[in-house]
Amino acid sequence: MVKTNNNLIQMSDSALIGQIGIFIKGKRTDKNLTQAQLAQASGLNRWTISQIENGESINISSLIQILRALDSLYVLSEFEYKEVISPLEYAKLKKKQKQRVRNQSRKTPDNEDLGW
Repeated sequence: MVKTNNNLIQMSDSALIGQIGIFIKGKRTDKNLTQAQLAQASGLNRWTISQIENGESINISSLIQILRALDSLYVLSEFEYKEVISPLEYAKLKKKQKQRVRNQSRKTPDNEDLGW
């Protein structure tokens, strides 16, 4: 089951972009950086930093550069996808593995002395 925040679900796209801008501005001020300093650290111009902080849309590459400069890439960890296997599929997989082990243990190497 996916964890979601109902407040985020109810927000419009522009409100979500605004939240991102508030986050960026908060992180920047926590680090006592000016927009110009953040722009230089991220390789962007100050106008782009101002845009995002004012709730304007920017491209994802710029957002990543800003997050990297703020040492805040951890926020992207929610995008990590982990494949989940159902309990039934897991049981089938384990059964197949056990069968392979049994079959391999029954085989004898060609050069093994059988004692005849």
